[in-house]
Amino acid sequence: MIITAAHIDAMEKLPKVQLATSLPGAKPICLVGTKSLAGVTNLAPFSSITHLGSSPMLIGMVTRPDTVDRNTLKNIVDTESWTLNHVHAEILEQAHQCSARYPAEISEFSAVGINEHFHPNISAPFVKESRIKYALDLEDIVDIKTNNTKLIIGRVKLMEMPDEALHSDGSINLIETASLASTALDTYFSLSKVAQFGYAKA
Repeated sequence: MIITAAHIDAMEKLPKVQLATSLPGAKPICLVGTKSLAGVTNLAPFSSITHLGSSPMLIGMVTRPDTVDRNTLKNIVDTESWTLNHVHAEILEQAHQCSARYPAEISEFSAVGINEHFHPNISAPFVKESRIKYALDLEDIVDIKTNNTKLIIGRVKLMEMPDEALHSDGSINLIETASLASTALDTYFSLSKVAQFGYAKA
């Protein structure tokens, strides 16, 4: 099968979105925790998350165009603080439900039955049930003019995970913590290790 740009342009919106979000392959799925200036907590699933560097430790995520109210984006801009919380199977159904468009005055934590967890000096809420969670401070927002999306860049401020999840080489055992991946808007995958190699040199 060959799919050209002309074919893509002719596709209906939802199949086009499903194709575009599946094309890069499985990606991490996290719940983004934020809190509004009015004190209402917010929770939204994101899979457009990637590391942007280790010194300083920066994480990037892409948000959709702000042509409608985006509570997550607004809260990050207003407070400059948010959390990323890995999703596992035991909270997957609730995490998926967080993608529904709730009014700004409704907390997704309460709406779907997920518990808030806070750390001192961090305004954004964590997901108590998540096994790997971390907080970020806003570093930059880059406008992507082609489609009006935004790349939100955060500096990692604090991480919380089980002691056994962190290996001596600095890597995290995502299989042991049962972190999930996703494609498209509605499909989720478990992880399994295929191989691990040494650092490649020419």
